[in-house]
Amino acid sequence: MSTVTVERPVLVDPTAEQLLRLVDAKAGPVRRPAADMGDLAALVRSFVGIVHGRPTRERLGGGLFDVVITAAGGRARAAVAAMDEAQGGCGGVIEDPEAGWMYWLVPPGSASKWQPHPYAVCLSAPYRITLPPLNRTAPPGPYWYRPSARDRLVPAGPLRAALAQHRPEPAPHEPLAAQLGLTP
Repeated sequence: MSTVTVERPVLVDPTAEQLLRLVDAKAGPVRRPAADMGDLAALVRSFVGIVHGRPTRERLGGGLFDVVITAAGGRARAAVAAMDEAQGGCGGVIEDPEAGWMYWLVPPGSASKWQPHPYAVCLSAPYRITLPPLNRTAPPGPYWYRPSARDRLVPAGPLRAALAQHRPEPAPHEPLAAQLGLTP
């Protein structure tokens, strides 16, 4: 899968309290303890990397997020504007200009409920996504088209409706399936 980004608040020189809040948020609503200190250390390293300008790979699903993939371009940007209006500010959206795709960060579990859609694909575990640094808000490379406000994700239901209305093309189904080695 091409590089995908996940949005978190931009923190310049974060305090220990801010880092702990990020770790808490990433743990999810159940706040399960890390399986071992190696898991916890990896989690902290990934947040520190994103905050300090390094891309990081995150697994989809679990307590974090799933991702909806659409074509990039004017129609996808119109869908972002519709989500801004519906949500009072759209959740995290990453644009990958080289691949021509947008990655919408949606709540975990969305992929299991996602019905086939003519303009979008929703993925979860076992796939991973590479998140750009929080301060990357323009090309080159993948960047945050819409950094999320705090921990806001894009709600899947309203996103489906916005994508059906604005129809970002070309549909990502076949290229994504080929990249992942799947049958569309």
